[in-house]
Amino acid sequence: MTRFRTYSPEQAYLLPPSVKEVLPSGHLCFFLQQVVAKLDLERFEQEYSDEGGQLYHPALMLSVWMYAYATGITSGRALERRIGEDLALRYLAGGAQPDHWGLSAFRRRHPRAINDVFVQVLEFVRDQGFGKLGAVAVDGTAVAANNSKGRVDSADRLRRQRTRYRQQVREWQKRCNAEDNPVAEAYAQEQMEKAQKRLETIPGRLQKLEKSGRKRLPQTDPDAQVLTKRGKTVVGYQAQIAVSEDHFIVGQQITQAVAENDSLLPMVEQVKHNCGETPQKVLGDAGLYSNDNAQTLKKNGMDAYIPDSNLAAVLNHGGRVKGRAKAAVMKEMRAKFRTTEGRRMYAKRRATVEGPFGTLKVSRHMAQFRLRGLIKVGVEFALGVVGYNLTRLQQELDPDSALWHRRRARDKRKAQEKQHRGCRATKPKSRAR
Repeated sequence: MTRFRTYSPEQAYLLPPSVKEVLPSGHLCFFLQQVVAKLDLERFEQEYSDEGGQLYHPALMLSVWMYAYATGITSGRALERRIGEDLALRYLAGGAQPDHWGLSAFRRRHPRAINDVFVQVLEFVRDQGFGKLGAVAVDGTAVAANNSKGRVDSADRLRRQRTRYRQQVREWQKRCNAEDNPVAEAYAQEQMEKAQKRLETIPGRLQKLEKSGRKRLPQTDPDAQVLTKRGKTVVGYQAQIAVSEDHFIVGQQITQAVAENDSLLPMVEQVKHNCGETPQKVLGDAGLYSNDNAQTLKKNGMDAYIPDSNLAAVLNHGGRVKGRAKAAVMKEMRAKFRTTEGRRMYAKRRATVEGPFGTLKVSRHMAQFRLRGLIKVGVEFALGVVGYNLTRLQQELDPDSALWHRRRARDKRKAQEKQHRGCRATKPKSRAR
């Protein structure tokens, strides 16, 4: 008699008749399928005509891509492979096997519809009682483009390359004339032709650089910018997000702007449009500050907590503020940060907005975009943000999740502290004898 269970790889069913018999009821794939069923996918369907062969349903393609970005899969080929191996993805695909070409084509084809999905998911989040706009933290980060640092054209670099290629052509020409060995002569001729072709590309690249009006132009992804932050150079895009008090992303965009402060007001307007209400407070870092931004937010009835660069250095490292505030709005802003509430708001900004960026860039493998072009990388980022909001919402609603327990413990602690402060305030003072 053996204690081992029967093992038979050739059995009739390698998979269960129903996925729900294996995966837990609270699995992300079931939650995501319920959300997609509530979305309006008409904008996806409008992109296709009635002619041609049968296509995969937009709900299928959207479901697998949302699950992919929610679990850190950003490659079409990797997603194709995982659909054949991952039980949750096979459930979302309905047993179909879309190839990487079809998956990637769907992602490229629907930039507006995917951004519309972000807004619909955000509305669903707010219907559940989340996405509160008491205080909204806005921040940006540089995300690397699909373009290496070695493939960035500048006028000086192109002139140096032109000189080097001309020298290579002359050297290979001399070796070609001096060689008696037919094999060595053919090799020298081949290398000379390669150097000549590279040399011929220089005038066109110089002309393209002049037309762009930029000092440095990436070759692989011309829409990308050469960004410098904290002494490091990144060839990429500025990713901007606005995060609610309960850590949901309520606004997102990809920009080519080198400076961040130009994107603050458009981001606040996007939050108002997406959520249908105006934030009470706007939190930001020094990169978003300008006198005009602070004045506009104040005029529109929003309480801004955004330090200038000199004040931010003191808030982060201590010391005295360098430089004297001349504008009245800057004086008012610095006065805010001298208070306990102002410093608390600055600390809250970091705790609110840095977490989503860390999740997207590290856990979801979005430190570098795979696609090229401003519109396409915008689609990638929108899918990543949708995946983040959905996983956050699932954990908020799941009583078995660690986030749910931490949230309830934190709310209970705050209620006890508030009650304790109330008791101290109402306690009568003892009279002095």
